[in-house]
Amino acid sequence: MGDAVELEVGGRTVRLSSPDKVFFPERGYTKLDVARYYQAVAPGILRALRERPTTLQRYPDGIEGEWFYQKRAPKSMPDWIPTAHITFPSGRSADEMCPTEEGAVVWAAQYGTLTFHPWPVRRSDVDHPDELRIDLDPQPGTDYDDAARAAHELRAVLEEYGLRGWPKTSGGRGLHVFVPIEPRWTFTQVRRAAIAVGREMERRMPEQVTIKWWKEERGERIFVDYNQTARDRTIASAYSVRPRPHAPVSAPLRWDEVGVARPQDFDITTMPARFAELGDVHADMDDHAFSLELLLELARRDEQDHGLGDLPYPPEYPKMPGEPSRVQPSRARKPKPSAS
Repeated sequence: MGDAVELEVGGRTVRLSSPDKVFFPERGYTKLDVARYYQAVAPGILRALRERPTTLQRYPDGIEGEWFYQKRAPKSMPDWIPTAHITFPSGRSADEMCPTEEGAVVWAAQYGTLTFHPWPVRRSDVDHPDELRIDLDPQPGTDYDDAARAAHELRAVLEEYGLRGWPKTSGGRGLHVFVPIEPRWTFTQVRRAAIAVGREMERRMPEQVTIKWWKEERGERIFVDYNQTARDRTIASAYSVRPRPHAPVSAPLRWDEVGVARPQDFDITTMPARFAELGDVHADMDDHAFSLELLLELARRDEQDHGLGDLPYPPEYPKMPGEPSRVQPSRARKPKPSAS
């Protein structure tokens, strides 16, 4: 696999073993290519990960080998990478790595990490999210262009409720929009705000957008995946490499690029040049922190005026107060006909 190499990043020297190991067979991209990519965009991805408990999606033998999510900080992690203690919905807990230096990203790449999944919290307060994350997920019969149209409507919704979103490609067919918020609300409240956004989107674009949890009910629409705001559910960070044959990355966009730039424009070979030219187009996110009060008021009105309360959680979560049935509609028991 070739002799080990050393990479300088952010004042740290990171050793990379087996640099010639092929991670993306279709393009021939190696472990070293991935590490050099992260070296090139290090300031941008550190901005997205800084101080955040982060789950590592590891592919030690490349995208055609076995892979896994690593939530607990690896025992081999150097002492200059801090951790945060987080609690899962099950009640179990773990110490997760919290990158604070650029070198931490390349160090993780040494262990086959392709995608970084940061929590929407900082290690100083792991129970109050500082980002509202909205996942626009194309369903069968829809594509990126449909997600882009929904994203522009989402931008209008956010602005009407005093919020600003920063869009990025998912690295696949979808789009993510992140809103920096004040860390005043719980995961449950932030999820409730995401549901309110989804319902407002559904009212405005009923034929194009849905917030239905059950796949059988979604149809050919863009799904606003509100459960991505539940505790321990994460979204790939900006600049993360995605495990697809052409090595795409989750690319931060300006709003005027949404629907113009294509997801396939951004991979580990093209993003470094864009970053060198434009820098991190989301660099100002941390300069803002918006309030969720107006969205939570919308959620209260939805419930009081229209009876629109909570929605189902993912199946692995404990039953939550006020949550409706998690039974798939087609499998729900039908009431027995009354005897005449």
